[in-house]
Amino acid sequence: MTALFWIIKVLTTGMGETASDFLAHALAPPVAVGIGAVGLAAALVAQLWAPRYRAGIYWFAVVMVSIFGTMAADVLHVALGIPYAVSTAAFAVALAAILWLWYRTEGTLSIHTVIAGRRELFYWSTVLATFALGTAAGDLTAATFGWGYLGSGLIFAAAIAVPAVAFRARRLGPVAAFWTAYVITRPLGASFADWMGVSTARGGLGLGTGPVTAAWAAVIVALVGYLAYSRADRAQVPIG
Repeated sequence: MTALFWIIKVLTTGMGETASDFLAHALAPPVAVGIGAVGLAAALVAQLWAPRYRAGIYWFAVVMVSIFGTMAADVLHVALGIPYAVSTAAFAVALAAILWLWYRTEGTLSIHTVIAGRRELFYWSTVLATFALGTAAGDLTAATFGWGYLGSGLIFAAAIAVPAVAFRARRLGPVAAFWTAYVITRPLGASFADWMGVSTARGGLGLGTGPVTAAWAAVIVALVGYLAYSRADRAQVPIG
């Protein structure tokens, strides 16, 4: 169950990245952002109003956070000309502020205490900040640092093993390990999705952002459908 959660999480990050890019090129950027904002609002309302955890509702909300988080990070760079290094630092500060306020208010950052109400609002605010931060960080390494999408993906794949190993070695607590890995999943999935979707001239496979979005979305739907049918995750995901 733990492995399946992280697999779906990485898939949503990649699918959100390419879906955002596809919409931005297929539509006028303001229209794409508007659609993303409406979709995010609808998904969060459905999640917050759900009487209990539902796999489909929960993961739809994660997907929409992924798409809109990508748009938020891209708008700062593309529309406002803010360097990725600056936006990465800004989103990191925002994430730290949300986590600090969450801990100061509730006394814990554990997802196992997130049932509904104020803690769930803190949770989704944190998730949105992690997606925006991860998007900016992935673009920072791929474009600004010149590592490329594949190189960035491989580096983040190695980086995500660090909190896992530290947790197993009892050098890092479960809450810190979870949120560290959660942040890294964003640039990890996005880097590989971008590598598959962008043109060969940009160092990718040239499959196109539309087809990559559709393929990753199909896998997400299949895995979430399995969770909804089997209900294997009902005892492990307290949110909703």
